[in-house]
Amino acid sequence: MTVPVDTLRRPRIKPEHRPYRTIDGNVRIGSVIHGIGAEIEDPQGWVWTLVETMDGTREPSAVVGEVLRAHPELPDLTAEDARQAMADLLDAGFVEDAAAPVPVSERERLRYSRGVPLLRWMDLGPRTSPWDAQLRLRRARVLLVGVGGTGGYAAQSLVASGVGRLHCVDPDVVELSNLNRQPLFRESDLGRPKVTAALATLRALNSDVTVTGERREIRHPADLAELIRTGAPEAQSEPKRAGTPQAPNEPNQAAPPQAPNDPKQAGAPEVPYPSRGSYDLLVLAADRPDDIRRWANRVCLAADLPWVDAGYRGPLVTAGVHVPGRGACWECLRAGEVARRELRLAPGQDDGVASPHLPWNPATAVTAGLSGGLLAHAALALLTGVPALDPGFRFGMNLMLPGDPVLQRSPRRPDCPVCGDGPVDGATGAGGATGAAGERA
Repeated sequence: MTVPVDTLRRPRIKPEHRPYRTIDGNVRIGSVIHGIGAEIEDPQGWVWTLVETMDGTREPSAVVGEVLRAHPELPDLTAEDARQAMADLLDAGFVEDAAAPVPVSERERLRYSRGVPLLRWMDLGPRTSPWDAQLRLRRARVLLVGVGGTGGYAAQSLVASGVGRLHCVDPDVVELSNLNRQPLFRESDLGRPKVTAALATLRALNSDVTVTGERREIRHPADLAELIRTGAPEAQSEPKRAGTPQAPNEPNQAAPPQAPNDPKQAGAPEVPYPSRGSYDLLVLAADRPDDIRRWANRVCLAADLPWVDAGYRGPLVTAGVHVPGRGACWECLRAGEVARRELRLAPGQDDGVASPHLPWNPATAVTAGLSGGLLAHAALALLTGVPALDPGFRFGMNLMLPGDPVLQRSPRRPDCPVCGDGPVDGATGAGGATGAAGERA
């Protein structure tokens, strides 16, 4: 996106990007955060004059005039030089319009007065208003599958940040063992459907966000395809229940017959390819069935719907960012991770044997919170474009080695059964281990 300098009424350097001069006379701008800051050579000193003059009190033409007046010793310095330098700073994301109107209510301005400056800080694209990213978030519609540990923290972050609509799906009821890591529930919620309790908590957090939900189990790719295709329902006082286990004190409700995991089996239903419905993003925080990430990858590719996922495997916490047609898909990443780990498996063994499989997943509020936070960050980045991410990767941390961040990128594989150059498999249920590295949410 290109923003002409002349469309800014009073250009200024973003407060978070305040410049300073180095000992050798260069100009550093954008803070000392790696990935944001830049250093500009300034042997004649006029760049420093330019950034100091861009303080939000002058029009672009007045900024140019001030720079030229301040440097009569530079006869070769032209107005076009100064104007082009302003344009370069704007294109690099260091400039905003101090006179841009605030296009939100006073209530929203106060609520998001701490979040918008962070978005502005990380935004390296040309904008006229620091509220652009927040407005994109307010228009966004998100489908969240799983509201336990990872999903609960992610939902909390998305709602607090001001996402427009969030639709939550989960089949479970609240149990005592959930309370060590799942932030949306209280002891008084024991035995209640998680979705019912989650909606009450999330709606109380931010009444400006439309939060809906349903108690539903994903048993087959077709279930996920249907959720995406039908889109978010209108707001309702209680989450609807569809095909879910019976909870205590709830009326009897017959669950639909479970579809086979392998559609190649006799009598298996054909999986419809969905449209993306009204959603802008799928946030996957469920850990059952084991193949749910594989299903999400194939269904979202068919629907052209971006999606993010996250989970933890003991002290290893990761999140993945996936956009159909851009970079490696989940299947490519998983194949690359299996190859990278060099498990040296004996013949006939699946890579799943290299990860412990316990009746439950060891977790604390710390690992669940980190996982949910990374998941929300990935979601917000795709929804707002801030920061700009190149999808097709996993990132995270290993709590055993805090100084050793996790980053996994793999090339798109031409032989990938999902996004490769050959015939693309349907959204099938065939496959093995849970997640790219065995994560559980």
